Amino acid sequence: MSDKAKAGKLSGRLIFNLILFGLIGQIAWNVENMYFNTFLYNSIYKGASQAAIDGSINVIDAVSKMVAYSAITAMLTTLIMGALSDRKGSRNKFISVGYIVWGVIIGGFGLISRDNVASVLGMTDAAKILTTTVWIVIIMDMVMTFVGSTANDASFNAWVTDSTTTNNRATAESILAFMPMAAMGLVIALGGVLLAGNDVQKSYEYFFLILGATVLVCGIIGLFTLKDAPKTVENSGNFWGDLIYGLKPSVIKENSKLYLTLLAVCAYSIAVQVFFPYLIIYLQHSPDGFFSGESLKITPTLIIVAAVCLIALIVGIILVGKLADKYGKNKLVIPMLVFFVAGLVILYFAHDIKLLLIGVVPTAVGYCLLGIMLNAAVRDFTPESKTGLFQGVRMVFAVMIPMVVGPYVGKKAIFSSGVYYTDDYGVSQIVPASSMFLYAAIVCAVSVVPIVIILCKGGFAVSENKNK
Repeated sequence: MSDKAKAGKLSGRLIFNLILFGLIGQIAWNVENMYFNTFLYNSIYKGASQAAIDGSINVIDAVSKMVAYSAITAMLTTLIMGALSDRKGSRNKFISVGYIVWGVIIGGFGLISRDNVASVLGMTDAAKILTTTVWIVIIMDMVMTFVGSTANDASFNAWVTDSTTTNNRATAESILAFMPMAAMGLVIALGGVLLAGNDVQKSYEYFFLILGATVLVCGIIGLFTLKDAPKTVENSGNFWGDLIYGLKPSVIKENSKLYLTLLAVCAYSIAVQVFFPYLIIYLQHSPDGFFSGESLKITPTLIIVAAVCLIALIVGIILVGKLADKYGKNKLVIPMLVFFVAGLVILYFAHDIKLLLIGVVPTAVGYCLLGIMLNAAVRDFTPESKTGLFQGVRMVFAVMIPMVVGPYVGKKAIFSSGVYYTDDYGVSQIVPASSMFLYAAIVCAVSVVPIVIILCKGGFAVSENKNK
């Protein structure tokens, strides 16, 4: 490791790769986590008859199943490929080639439609065509998840841990934590432009092709810019032993703070998944009409509120990230948890665009910064010689459990509200409601328990030479 890294400085090359692969990876995950859901809701189901929809899988159930199966795929992939990347000692190839294939698969989603499925498979029954198309989307999502988890979750996350130290890890996490919000903004902006046309299928085709090409180009760039950290060495241990390493009781006991942190990450991530898969559908079809002409009418008050919210969000994320490196996580983790929960409660009561924007600030700041500190703590408590082996365990707590449990809780919140939307074809479908934010707030509050236990056991501080 370079002297600059030891001193807590991030090199220019490292910052470039953190931004490039962090941003593009989050763009790809945003496409999957948000726009595959709207693709089902607005394209696959749109135009189908009421009889076809009633005879097929409910759209909210379809979204919930897709998220859950994707999460299980991601966990198994990361568990296996994390151990494999540790053995090979060459994460840069897994990342770069993985991003290239990832981009190709994203582009392929633009070809999926009920008409294409009916034509290729020679089907005529409308309900069966819809059901088959939905399952093709779900299975393709699992394939994409396998590739993305190999490149990003198993390899890139381990590469970040290899390339940073406890002196600069929270700063690196600050950069990475801003990427989901930046990626979400970019993807929503692109979606707003490309998906506004009358030909929905063609719009999604262009949308997926452009974003797929972006991820592919990122992978090509990585072939020249990514270098493995000096401490990434080939592991010649037993593969199957490595695979279950993080599940051994002795390992859990030896790394108790790591697993307590993962429990906090789990509760936090479940809370996010309660509302996140349904967020764009909620904003598009909510009875509150957040995207209606009246709600989006430009007024001086709306401009001032939006500007203040944006400035507060950016300054808050950068400032607290630096404070976490300087003063440690112990003093800031609870306030950020409170921020996140409070923001979710505000969103529950938000029925106009101004209150929605106000609620977004504490929600986004708390979401990003609580994620910064918890994810940095996971990296800090992870033994450096076993980083790849622990990526699968991290996926169990941070991805699989949250993405199975979260959407299910969100579905319960949605159906308990009973809010329906009638589309242009006169077809009625249930629509996400603000109750999902209240459910998310309650779930997230549970994370205070493992956090308090960690603080009672000495806090989040860890020395660099202890965590080998």
